[in-house]
Amino acid sequence: IGSFREGNAFKLRPQASVVVHWGKRISMDETRPRGRPLAIDADAVSASRSEPAFIARPTGALVYHGFQMLEDCVVEGFTFGKITDFEAELCQEGDAFVVAPDNSRAGLVWEVADKVSVTEISRFDPGRWGVWGVSFPHPMNSRENVRRNLELILPTLREKWNEWREKFKGA
Repeated sequence: IGSFREGNAFKLRPQASVVVHWGKRISMDETRPRGRPLAIDADAVSASRSEPAFIARPTGALVYHGFQMLEDCVVEGFTFGKITDFEAELCQEGDAFVVAPDNSRAGLVWEVADKVSVTEISRFDPGRWGVWGVSFPHPMNSRENVRRNLELILPTLREKWNEWREKFKGA
């Protein structure tokens, strides 16, 4: 693929016809930024009169405040929360989060794929037990599939949550 470096950014040469994204070859037309609907919690309190709660979190609000938690998608006390609104528009990848039984949170960058996997994107910090790249086999087209996918990634996520609790005990 033809590319060059301009400052700190890599740019594609105009003659390039394909790029690779998530391991797949796609045409240049598909590389244009395309938004996905956000799963905004309309009842979440914002610290601003003009900005939504996920942008203007009130003092003390936890990470992912302002996005929807799926109260009916709970596995062993862990609740799935969505950032990308896959119920408004079916998609094969997106952003989400998981809320542990102690109300702590971790971010998820998910994709539907044949193989289940969990890989680190961002390490622990006091306010979040990481951001994890996850893949799972069931399409995100029903709450039952969301629960099934959470069940598949939960053993690894629970381990990470326990590591985080040990590291930040009393923080």
